[in-house]
Amino acid sequence: MLPPPARLAARRLLGLASSSASEAAARRLASSPIAASSYAAAARGSVPSSRPFSTALNYHIDSPENKPGMKWEFSEANMKKVKEILSHYPSNYKQSGIIPLLDLAQQQHGGWVPVAAMDAIAKIVEVAPIRVYEVATFYTMFNRTKVGKYHLLVCGTTPCMIRGSREIEDTLLEHLGVKRNEVTSDGLFSVGEMECMGCCVNAPMIAVADYSKGSEGYTYNYYEDLTPKRVVEIVEMLRRGETPPRGTQHPERKNCGPAGGNTTLHGEPKPPPCRDLDAC
Repeated sequence: MLPPPARLAARRLLGLASSSASEAAARRLASSPIAASSYAAAARGSVPSSRPFSTALNYHIDSPENKPGMKWEFSEANMKKVKEILSHYPSNYKQSGIIPLLDLAQQQHGGWVPVAAMDAIAKIVEVAPIRVYEVATFYTMFNRTKVGKYHLLVCGTTPCMIRGSREIEDTLLEHLGVKRNEVTSDGLFSVGEMECMGCCVNAPMIAVADYSKGSEGYTYNYYEDLTPKRVVEIVEMLRRGETPPRGTQHPERKNCGPAGGNTTLHGEPKPPPCRDLDAC
């Protein structure tokens, strides 16, 4: 049995080889000592072959569509946004704009950020490329592999798990015919996991990052109080180009209020008996 860190590396390597890397990349992985032990462990059945991770891998392997040296630049419209973003920071602190620039690049590039885009941002803010890489690999909302035009993120934190988020995720994966972090054959959908979305009272929930209209029409919406039936209906509405109503999907709730309406606080709160607490 491999120690925990080696098992974690094994799962990541196997997931990469099965879902993201080309055959050539898989052969390169297999030639390393860690990968060799990973595949051996998988053959013994001690490492699952699926990839149970909420984030992309924190390292890069070249592929025909994602490698250094490829030409990448912001569109003319987005260059205006780049200038506007940088105007918020002193000229000697351009690197403070790395996060919003990565976000803009991701919107322009269909939901993910290739290495070439990171290199372009490094030139703009005048830092070494590693300074951009370390930001892009730290924040899980930056995708470094392809995602669907509609990237569906299932909240995986405890309140949502208690309320059935795993069933929501299983329903999505089965309905779309993909594994986590895979893209459907038509390029429309991908499913990932995200930790706490901050709306636990309306669990379970998903977020939908809509890259179908590029950076100009980019939206990011929450869909809450979900059931397996309702999440499939939302997917099919998106497939038809419709806009599902965001927020709670419970027919009897308004925002975060209780089903059926408030049972308390129907009137104005009464003032304290005296304003001077010391005199009370």
